Amino acid sequence: MSPPIRVLVADDHSVVRQGIRHVLEGAEEFTIVAEAENGNEVAELVAQSKPDVVVLDISMPGLSGIEVTAVLRKRFPKCRVLILSMYDNQEYVLEAVRSGAHGYLLKDTAADDLATAIRSIHSGEAFYSPPIAAKLAAAVKGDFSDKDDTGELASLTTREREVLRGIARGLTNKDIATQLGISPRTVETHRESLMRKLGIRHVAGLTKLALETGLIG
Repeated sequence: MSPPIRVLVADDHSVVRQGIRHVLEGAEEFTIVAEAENGNEVAELVAQSKPDVVVLDISMPGLSGIEVTAVLRKRFPKCRVLILSMYDNQEYVLEAVRSGAHGYLLKDTAADDLATAIRSIHSGEAFYSPPIAAKLAAAVKGDFSDKDDTGELASLTTREREVLRGIARGLTNKDIATQLGISPRTVETHRESLMRKLGIRHVAGLTKLALETGLIG
């Protein structure tokens, strides 16, 4: 019998981590070796617990899931990364793949799909939720619309997109800082960078762009 697949779960919501644990601990083929609640601690926990697969949220305090993925690819190339996210925006999907993610699963997926995804990427295959696979196929064909990563948001980093999303939803710098686990001053720096890159001087303009590009619904 093969040894169980060692899994590290990284998500800032304890209920999500508990849900994943509940799903995986019901099968003898998996063992959860560590949990992380922010992006900054993932690499250290990987070094300590040596997981085969990291199940990783995109939006976490500290380093984002995409930033963490890039770090893991450089430091732990044998470690496989499965993004588990509520976001199906094409720019997130592309950034995750470019950063080295081996799979991308939406959080509303069935529990069985999570186990299947972990098995698949552990065996060297890629695994994507059907909507994500469709977006990747569109990217390969060059069928991205103005709402995609080739549009006005292409120059933005993942963190800048997260800040833009918060601004568009009417959150204050303090609210965004708390949500992302960064300082209000850092949020302000990202806000200034957004306005400079996008050529927009007012919050109303940022909100309009976020709606037009599908960053918020």
